[in-house]
Amino acid sequence: MNDLLHNFFDWELIRQVLPDLLTYGLANTLMLAVASALLGSVIGMVLAIMGLSRRRWARLPARVYIDLFRGLPAALTILMVGEGVFSAQVGWLASPYPVAVLALSLMSGAYIGEIFRSGIQSVDRGQGEACRALGLTHAQSLRLVVVPQGVRRVLPALVNQFIAIIKDSSLVYFLGLVTSQRELFRIGQDEAVASGNLSPLLATGLCYLILTVPLTHLVNHIDRRMREGSRPAPAADDRPVATATEGAPA
Repeated sequence: MNDLLHNFFDWELIRQVLPDLLTYGLANTLMLAVASALLGSVIGMVLAIMGLSRRRWARLPARVYIDLFRGLPAALTILMVGEGVFSAQVGWLASPYPVAVLALSLMSGAYIGEIFRSGIQSVDRGQGEACRALGLTHAQSLRLVVVPQGVRRVLPALVNQFIAIIKDSSLVYFLGLVTSQRELFRIGQDEAVASGNLSPLLATGLCYLILTVPLTHLVNHIDRRMREGSRPAPAADDRPVATATEGAPA
């Protein structure tokens, strides 16, 4: 018990590392997560539409991509992209930030693609047929009717995926960020190595909780609102009918 308190609850070390965590560490983590989520959403939507295509040449690459990036460990994907594909690091890629965003986006795109695909498939097929009966093309019916409804239905899953991206951003320290580019985990790790104590990593974990716990409650709120909104309104026959009281005029 004493070892636990000494190694993880040194409040002086936590107090010293918190300013760096809450200033540029938190900002860098959010920057990585938001940029990766936006690019991953674009990749995911393309994969979802390809996966739902009737053409095999479109479905097969999407299936291979999703299986590949969902099956590989996140650390290995980041190393392959950062140290393999862009190992030369020339020009604007001299900064590891674009490489880190690309690696996180490639991974998240595979998961978001499956989320979008399930949402689009949950929309009643009759709506697409009704759009075509009104003269809309297949692409127009997807863009205007089917895809917006499918995305709305998977909002809780998308927020959950954003939480996963925030936590996966801790793995970009493999790419060797400079001091001003360090995200939350790298700051905590560097301070833990310098002090020989793991309390800075506990402070890092608290910062991750600051980010993820509100998002978790947001997921629950969205899910609850969507379930309440999907309840059918009471039918007219089920509503109570007022009856005339005795002695009242007809």
